[in-house]
Amino acid sequence: MLQIKDIVNYLEAIAPPVLQESYDNSGLLLGNGETEISKILICLDSNEDVVDEAIAKGCNLIVAHHPIIWGGLKRINGKNMTERVVIKAIKNDIAIYACHTNLDKVKIGVNRKFAEKLQLKDLNILKPERGHLKKLVTYIPKTHLETLRTALSNAGAGALGNYDCCSFESTGTGTFRGNAESNPFIGQAGQLSHEIEHRLEVIFPVYLQHKIVEALKKNHPYEEIAYDIYALDNSFESVGLGMIGNLDSEMDVNTFLSWVKNCLQTNSIRFVNSQPHRKIKKVAVCGGVGHFLLRDAISLKADAYITSDVKYHEMMEVENHLLYADIGHYESEKYTMELFIELISQKFANIALLFSESNINPVQYFI
Repeated sequence: MLQIKDIVNYLEAIAPPVLQESYDNSGLLLGNGETEISKILICLDSNEDVVDEAIAKGCNLIVAHHPIIWGGLKRINGKNMTERVVIKAIKNDIAIYACHTNLDKVKIGVNRKFAEKLQLKDLNILKPERGHLKKLVTYIPKTHLETLRTALSNAGAGALGNYDCCSFESTGTGTFRGNAESNPFIGQAGQLSHEIEHRLEVIFPVYLQHKIVEALKKNHPYEEIAYDIYALDNSFESVGLGMIGNLDSEMDVNTFLSWVKNCLQTNSIRFVNSQPHRKIKKVAVCGGVGHFLLRDAISLKADAYITSDVKYHEMMEVENHLLYADIGHYESEKYTMELFIELISQKFANIALLFSESNINPVQYFI
């Protein structure tokens, strides 16, 4: 029996809620995690049409990219879209889950899907974030060193880019003396012990700290475990916003813009380009509002940067550094629905996953 919490826990293991921006409201917004799932409707925004579609298709869980609830609701009387969606979803026992900026920030998330649609290669996060890494240091006898190292690795410690099981060890002498109430693993209670111990160091993501400490306590033989946890200022190459990669071959500007339009099935592209003869090879992308990453794209010498919701005066900031393109907010994130389908189907093969057919894009084009 598959429950809503199974989907939530799985997606949040991939995109931990702690990564979301302060203004965001990702998570299970409506519904009980213990409820058994019938069908899941995947969408970008859970508006009224989407809820109606879920009712018609017998779906009791909506998985959306954007949260329907952003701030506090002081009244729920149906006077705006958010209130009407909440009322209708509750009346029809439909849960709504949102996975937003936390999914934007992980390396296999929204921006990777965006970049893959453009067939970019050699992908890296455009702006890796700091403050998401910690280091665990502990001291352990040689008899239990490998067991602990393995357990910490299995819990997610020691993963650096394309490597795992990363750690450092050194040997020294530890001293301790247990009182009459102690039951030491080595040495005698009441006697000062000098023991050869191994210092083990591993790095881990902040959001795994509880799991890492739990693995430490479960696999360390000492009655009282000496360990330190340090906050690191290192950038975390697996967490951040935007993506940057390379086309298979360079393109001229018109060919590139046609390529973008066809790959992303967008109706129009707003762009700034001061060099008509520019060649495009290295491309940066950011789904949704992404002007704040322009300087990062420039510093990494991207030939083009594609995002959305760029203001008139912001377009001028590009000067002659690169081609700057705005393809529209919906257009830059619509493939997130495919991403949800791919992620969920990898883990849960027997659940019905349906794409929303409702057109939620508020922007229309006259061509």
